[in-house]
Amino acid sequence: MAETAKTASLQEETRIFNTPQDIIEYSNAYQWMKKKGFKTEMEMRKWCSDNYIEFWDEMAKTYADWSVPYTKVLDDSGKPYYKWFTGGKINVAYNAVDRHAKGAKKDKVAYHFIGEPVGDARDITYGQLYIEVNKMANALKGAGVVKGDRVVAYLPMIPELPITMLACAKIGAIHTIVFSGFSSGGLNSRVNDAEAKVVVTADGFYRRGKPLPLKPNVDEAMKTAPSVQKVVVVKRTGVAVPMTEGRDVYYDDFVKGQSEECETVMLDPEDRLFILYTSGTTGKPKGIEHAHGGYAVTPAQTTSWVMDVHDDDVFWCTADCGWITGHSYVVYGPLCLGASTILYEGSPDFPDLGRWWSIIEKYGVTVFYTAPTAIRMFMKTGEEFVKKYNLSKVRILASVGEPLNPEAYMWFRKNIGSDRAPIIDTWWQTETGCHVIAPLVMTPEKPGSVCFPLPGFNTDIFDEDANSVPLGYGGNIVQKTPWPSMLRAFFRDEVRYKKEYWDMYWQVKPGTYLAGDKATRDKDGYWWIQGRIDDVLKVAGHRISNAEVESAAVSHPKVAEAAVVGQPDEVKGEKIVAFVILRDGVAESPELAKEISVHVRKVLGPVAYPDKVYFVKDVPKTRSGKIMRRVIKAKALGKETGDLSALANPESVDNIPRIDL
Repeated sequence: MAETAKTASLQEETRIFNTPQDIIEYSNAYQWMKKKGFKTEMEMRKWCSDNYIEFWDEMAKTYADWSVPYTKVLDDSGKPYYKWFTGGKINVAYNAVDRHAKGAKKDKVAYHFIGEPVGDARDITYGQLYIEVNKMANALKGAGVVKGDRVVAYLPMIPELPITMLACAKIGAIHTIVFSGFSSGGLNSRVNDAEAKVVVTADGFYRRGKPLPLKPNVDEAMKTAPSVQKVVVVKRTGVAVPMTEGRDVYYDDFVKGQSEECETVMLDPEDRLFILYTSGTTGKPKGIEHAHGGYAVTPAQTTSWVMDVHDDDVFWCTADCGWITGHSYVVYGPLCLGASTILYEGSPDFPDLGRWWSIIEKYGVTVFYTAPTAIRMFMKTGEEFVKKYNLSKVRILASVGEPLNPEAYMWFRKNIGSDRAPIIDTWWQTETGCHVIAPLVMTPEKPGSVCFPLPGFNTDIFDEDANSVPLGYGGNIVQKTPWPSMLRAFFRDEVRYKKEYWDMYWQVKPGTYLAGDKATRDKDGYWWIQGRIDDVLKVAGHRISNAEVESAAVSHPKVAEAAVVGQPDEVKGEKIVAFVILRDGVAESPELAKEISVHVRKVLGPVAYPDKVYFVKDVPKTRSGKIMRRVIKAKALGKETGDLSALANPESVDNIPRIDL
């Protein structure tokens, strides 16, 4: 077999957690399974994947309303440019807003908006959301925005962000959301690549109780952005900002006097909904395109099946809409279901570490979806603030962004889920648009495992010769068949699109999608995400996942978080170097560093022994919570760290020590 297939999982997880039967029987996926007559979950998963076109046909008719029914579920004649729901007409904004506002859910809360300043909160019903979306859509049309034009939103997590997204969708414009934490350079590159006609921003945003300006970043970015004709500015904080006459307009003035009705343009299912830029290995962001048809189906279907959101639930996904998780599980998925969702502007620890838990208690949150990095932050600081609040209404917990290590799983389950709520650990990508590998509510869970590919997906692990690897081994995550919310293209970069996702297996198995991540399957068939294909340690002829060593380190009772990189070594190929964040109140010492190395060796075996352990206060992470090992390794080896604009905490880079070569 090729080298990739020799990637083996060193750690064996034997604990199994079963969801209480009452939660299972209430779940949407279980009820569908019983209605169809499947006897077991695995029988259902297999049938749905074997008959994926029939499955997605039913899901499209269940979860989306079509103004014109489609005549063909999947057209795969032009692979890798697959087309879904050919002949139909649809608009995701109609599915997310119009049909609820004109029906029984008009007065139901769509968003519980909670600003960072304590007490700054308001509820927005579907009827109210409909009006605000229509006014913004009409204003955009008045500014000359037509179908296919690009509109950039550079906003904090305030209602105007989803309103702008939905207004663009309603008129067939293409939205591009740029995370408000990006610098002017990051904004400029995305605006120019998309050739945006309008930028929607805010005067500022709140961080840790202080109003910080945002508009000056836009002004700097606009110095070399010739496509932009209008900058719309939301008055969020009241900080004084310069306004360029003829170009800049305040949001309130922009929508003032606009009609509360706006016709929703019915579109071809393949018409583009948005472009979302994600970091590429070359440093140049890649603009991933998604389409209306698929996006009206799978985010809603997975919100229903995987998150198990019901009509009376209060759902909270803590992601920012600047990332794909916010697109799918703050906006399109829950709104298409007609769910009530939390929209929170602030940080998890302001004014104190109880902020999230106070929101869960006050609003009766039942389904809570967050990132492992946040869970580990709370682990580090203890349970004092958690215990102050009543979290008994939480029925489902879920995780996204990076592997949820077993210790974080156990903390989350015990302290937030009352040792009862299942933890839905999800793997997916900007490119997939929805969950791909995850447990369902009924799935027996192993801490740290994403369990199995979801129904309707044909996900596998290939070695470099396109062979499916045996149990106990790992390789490259691939998709053998298409799915509705899949990426459609890179914006104006066909060569890179084909090379990055389709070329590797094209000669042997054309149409096989390469995800770019690695995984292993244990002896029971459970999946374990190992990180990026190029994120792997090579120690004495063994290929070891960085994430697995990090997870072993965090299982030490004094460790809150860890990042692991390889140091070049003439004998071993690489030595393992660990950068460790200790739990609050734990003192650093050489003895503890040695103890942690020995602990990792006991958990994973001698080949995974960290030669060096450095104590740090923080490690560089992206704003979605992923550890930036490339940056850590470069800093530790005294090399150039490259572009740091995607980091949530660039100051942490200076704390990474230079390691002895």
